[in-house]
Amino acid sequence: MFTQFIDAAVPLDLSTLFVVAMCVAALLGLFLLYAGQQERVRALAWWGAAYLVGGFSVALWSLADEIVPPALPSALLFLACGMIWSAARLFHGRSVMWVAMSAGALGWIAACSFPTFVSGGTLRAIAASLIIFAYVVLTAAELWCERRRNLIRRWPALFVPVLHGLVFLFPLPLASLLPSERGMLTLASGWIAVFVLEVILYVVGTAFIMLTLTRERTLTLHKTAALTDPMTGLCNRRGFDEGACRVIAARTRRRQTVTALLFDLDHFKRINDRFGHATGDTTLKLFASVISSGMRADDLIARLGGEEFAALIVGSLEDGVAAAERIRVAFETAARAVGGRYVGATVSVGVACGNPEEGVETLLDRADQALYDAKSAGRNRVATAIDIVWVDAKSEPQSESGDAVHWTAYRRPVIALRPAAPSQSGTHVDVPSSVRAIA
Repeated sequence: MFTQFIDAAVPLDLSTLFVVAMCVAALLGLFLLYAGQQERVRALAWWGAAYLVGGFSVALWSLADEIVPPALPSALLFLACGMIWSAARLFHGRSVMWVAMSAGALGWIAACSFPTFVSGGTLRAIAASLIIFAYVVLTAAELWCERRRNLIRRWPALFVPVLHGLVFLFPLPLASLLPSERGMLTLASGWIAVFVLEVILYVVGTAFIMLTLTRERTLTLHKTAALTDPMTGLCNRRGFDEGACRVIAARTRRRQTVTALLFDLDHFKRINDRFGHATGDTTLKLFASVISSGMRADDLIARLGGEEFAALIVGSLEDGVAAAERIRVAFETAARAVGGRYVGATVSVGVACGNPEEGVETLLDRADQALYDAKSAGRNRVATAIDIVWVDAKSEPQSESGDAVHWTAYRRPVIALRPAAPSQSGTHVDVPSSVRAIA
């Protein structure tokens, strides 16, 4: 009874199904090529070309073997599968692996040169299923590698390719249930309509997924561009405000203190007037590089406008002052010469610490007042919203080599706090040279 069920599984006209599959693949291929040209996404163009190649292979199957070599239609189908995998790689910024993309088609052509392989219907069906399954798994793996990105948020992006591969592996265990004299050939002839229908659904589903991912990526790029300063690559004021709201909300729940840092390049107008705007832009980019490398990965950094930068970190006032002093010293060293010309650019920093409930605007106002105090006190220094005193860091022996003892200072200075005078909103930080060297 099971054998009779297999033979009469899907009583559909195969010629009609092949024509439908060819037309669907061709139309989707042209549509994806057009979408790739409009969106300027190479992956869409590759995906569309793969559909056109796959539709062409279906058309070749309808021709006589005397006109078309028997191995060519299947080889083109495997090449189309490899191109879909390559499109997934291109979509995520990876290069095309030409040899691996063509391995299935080339291997099939080489195997068809052996009479045993050509005459063995079961062997050919198993090989074809494994080749298609391998490319589908590779395509799903490309999407799985991007599972942590915002672009991959829908389960169909992984589920549809895997299901397609499992459908093509389905004949392998099912063939063992058939009589040995019938084998895979009977299974293929009885269930080929199922595979054609599944392929039609697969090409439509994957095209929809690819277009959805492209749309999400385009929206993400536009949003990122709206929140990013084009010159420095840091957040702009809008991006800083949105990021600060998230930081404040998260730290309020955890009851952690946050510290705001305001940076202002000293005499920047003088740099522009004396050396030109090109040198001024290079100086801004240099400071953006210094602050990016000098802060933690989860710190929020932005260019608020002109020569003014800001940072929001999770930590105490001591953490903020240590980071500010570290960046001040690093920038003073790096900006002595800009573009082969002595510029001697420096930066002043204002630091304010408080509870997240105060709000980011309150912290920035206090940091701005401290920045004003730093500039009033002579620039190229760090000032805070309360009065602080730096204490030299202790040192301890790290290693001994003979009679020589190597001493290493603590990486972070110790800061002693004292109440601020009622009339003062901030006082600059006088940093001993020994502390500046290690900050």
